[in-house]
Amino acid sequence: MEQHCAGCGILLQTEDKAKPGYTPKSALEREVVICQRCFRIKHYNEVAPVAMDDDDFLRILNGIGATDSVVVMVVDLFDFNGSWLRGLPRFVGNNPILLVGNKVDLLPKNINLNRVRNWLQHEAKERGLRPADVLLVSAQKGIGIEELLAKIGQLRKGRDVYIVGVTNVGKSTLMNRILHDYGAADMEITTSPFPGTTLDKIEIPLEDGRSLYDTPGIINRDQIGHMVTPKDLRQLTPTSRINPKVYQLDSGQTLFLAGMARIDFVRGEHQPFVVYVANNLYIHRTKLANADEVFAKHHGELLAPPHNEEAQQLPPMVRHSFKIDPQGPTDLVISGLGWVSLQGKSPAYVDVHAPKGVSVGMRKALI
Repeated sequence: MEQHCAGCGILLQTEDKAKPGYTPKSALEREVVICQRCFRIKHYNEVAPVAMDDDDFLRILNGIGATDSVVVMVVDLFDFNGSWLRGLPRFVGNNPILLVGNKVDLLPKNINLNRVRNWLQHEAKERGLRPADVLLVSAQKGIGIEELLAKIGQLRKGRDVYIVGVTNVGKSTLMNRILHDYGAADMEITTSPFPGTTLDKIEIPLEDGRSLYDTPGIINRDQIGHMVTPKDLRQLTPTSRINPKVYQLDSGQTLFLAGMARIDFVRGEHQPFVVYVANNLYIHRTKLANADEVFAKHHGELLAPPHNEEAQQLPPMVRHSFKIDPQGPTDLVISGLGWVSLQGKSPAYVDVHAPKGVSVGMRKALI
């Protein structure tokens, strides 16, 4: 009889240690069986990346379109651009989509959550998605989970539920929270901060005979997290509430966000630049005239992460130029790293340098 891993959903096999789904024969006797890879992630926090290409993801997404279900799309509030699932409405057919902003616990304390919800709604609409509703949660801290389950219950009307999202948005943590709080704690889904943990759909039966499905995280290639080592990724990923850092800059000054990005204030009146990145990420201020030299000399050491050898392997930096008009607060967003906010009271010309392939953009300020 075929058995699937309770952690990642893959079909289990006992023949080949190097292939996904391997588990020792002796483990098959256990009540809840997980593959060796899930065992290592769960007990040692070790990750073995696995090859799952975009075609596999598309197959799973296209399959959702053929069902009559509710789709819960999870995005990362701290990395909205990098965690947006492009083209989702095209895949899911007429099924209603519930948009869930996760990691609300990372946002600064004084933030107005209604504004964040409205902002999410607005950004979704700009991208061609009209969600049935928008909710804010923290899977890690259990915030908003009850409201989410109540909303799923309302929308479901006896249908299956699919949870979708890119890697690292905290989807599996959310599923584990639901399982823990609602009685299926022995079936814990494997979570890890590394891309590609869930290998196939995981099915969780609901009382009315329907199911809740967790799908694999889709890898979004323009996130910075795919360019660094797991150790560096931990340094770039916020784990506690962000404390914004304010820098009063004059025209001709530069901020380095560790060795991952550089913000040049090319010209404009003296003004504050507010930086929202992981709290312990090193920020270095220097003169724009010296910036190239500082980067060449200190990248991988003072300006780290990335560290030493990894700095050599990072794609070359690409410059993105922006003109901030006096139209109110604006964010310059570096996918997977964070954002820098300007007041937009007077014009500013800013260049953002980030590794080639990382998405950099401008948006109406989130905060």
